[in-house]
Amino acid sequence: MSEVTIRDATRADAEACAAIYAHYVEHTTVTFEDVPPSVDEIAARIAAAQERHAWLVAERGGVVGYAYGGSFKARAAYRWSCEVSVYVSDAARGGGVGRTLYAVLLARLERLGLRMACGGVTLPNDPSIALHRALGFEPVGTYRRIGWKHGSWRDVAWFQKPLGDDGPPGGPPDGGVAPG
Repeated sequence: MSEVTIRDATRADAEACAAIYAHYVEHTTVTFEDVPPSVDEIAARIAAAQERHAWLVAERGGVVGYAYGGSFKARAAYRWSCEVSVYVSDAARGGGVGRTLYAVLLARLERLGLRMACGGVTLPNDPSIALHRALGFEPVGTYRRIGWKHGSWRDVAWFQKPLGDDGPPGGPPDGGVAPG
C-alpha cells in the first residue's frame, strides 16, 4: 500500500465523500439510506460531526476514504459514547485504509474525552466484522430484521470498544481536548 495521509475533513472534501458513500447507498446494504445524500448534505454532516466528534479523510492522490464519529444517542447519560463509521472507495478497499482511518479516529475521540465507541454492521459483512474485531471492538448483540433494504430484512450486529479508562468522566465532552 502506498502512503496514505489522514487529516480532518473540510467542506471541500464533501464531493469526494459523497461519491464514495453513494456507491454504498446504491449497491450495498451496509447503510440503510435509500438515496445518496447531496454534496451539501455531506458537507453539513461533516460540520456537525466536527462540532463534538470528528470526521477524517484518507488521501492517496485524492480522498480514498473517510471515517467519522457522532452521537450515540441524545440522552445526557450517553454523551461520553459515540457511534463510528468508516467508508473506503472500491479502489482502496482491502489495503488497510479503513483500519488506519479507524485507528486515528478512535485515538482522536479518546483525546476528546469519549469513553465508548459503538459500531453497527449490517449482516452479512465479514470484512467489517474482521475490521472491528482487529481494532479491539467486541460484539455486544444483534438487532434482528431491523432494516429493510434491497428486498430483504437485514440484521445489524453491534460492536463496542472502550476508550480511555473506566473512571468517572472529568466533564461532558464539548469538542475540546479532555484534561489529563
